[in-house]
Amino acid sequence: MENIQLFEQNTIRTAWDEEKEEWYFSIVDVVAVLTESKAAGAYWRKLKQRLKAEGNQTVTNCHSLKMTAADGKKRMTDVADTEQLLRIIQSIPSPKAEPFKAWLARVGSERIEETIDPELTIDRALETYLKKGYSREWINQRLQAIQVRKELTDEWDNRGVKKGMEYAILTDEITKAWSGMRTRQYKNFKGLKKENLRDNMSTLELVLNMLAEATTTELSKAKAPEDFEKNRQVAKEGGAIAGDARKAIEASSGRPVITSQNAVDFTQVLSEVVNALPDVEETDQEEPDVKKKPSDN
Repeated sequence: MENIQLFEQNTIRTAWDEEKEEWYFSIVDVVAVLTESKAAGAYWRKLKQRLKAEGNQTVTNCHSLKMTAADGKKRMTDVADTEQLLRIIQSIPSPKAEPFKAWLARVGSERIEETIDPELTIDRALETYLKKGYSREWINQRLQAIQVRKELTDEWDNRGVKKGMEYAILTDEITKAWSGMRTRQYKNFKGLKKENLRDNMSTLELVLNMLAEATTTELSKAKAPEDFEKNRQVAKEGGAIAGDARKAIEASSGRPVITSQNAVDFTQVLSEVVNALPDVEETDQEEPDVKKKPSDN
């Protein structure tokens, strides 16, 4: 799916890969922005030759897609995913590239710090979610969901399940069993692309997803599945138990548990509540609890 992104009023052609859930960017468009050159195509060709001569695998792994040119015609254009693009940007001597390089250096430094002290990972996750506008109640649930997921993947590792595709298949089975939708369908329902599905769940959705994954972990420990297909059956069973809980909640409340609302909706509701409060002077009295996120279930 071809799309247009703007960077400092400059057009960057992009393409969204539905299956891989990945953005691809026109390299020549990015080069044109960073070099401010009208001969961006020639610049990229020379840079690509140099990087290949240096044995740079990033360039070797880049591929081409048909994209709409300025004259309206579709032509094959070199594209790169986010990781590849950031690596290419490092090779371009441009003042506009510095923010990207500084960001990469900071992320690398934080990663080293987190390896030394894993608690920093939790602290940074908490800080990031707070900045995005999530309530502390939701954040607590989200951090618990991360722990539950880690316990499940540890169990899968013990059962010989391979990371990547097999993880994705089992996760898809769990999601389908408890929510009634495949992971991709669920994300489409919420209007998501690359975003993390759990970051866009309501509190109740998170709780049921945790129940599904925690149950799958316990069933796996009890049944000790010996191959992938048996792990797949356990995943379906664990998800189905949470699915029964969802159906019971819906039957009792008369309302669907699965909501099309996502993180934008949740944080927008919170902002509207805060903005609606009257201006008051600071006092020693306890302030009204405006951080609690309204439930949509």
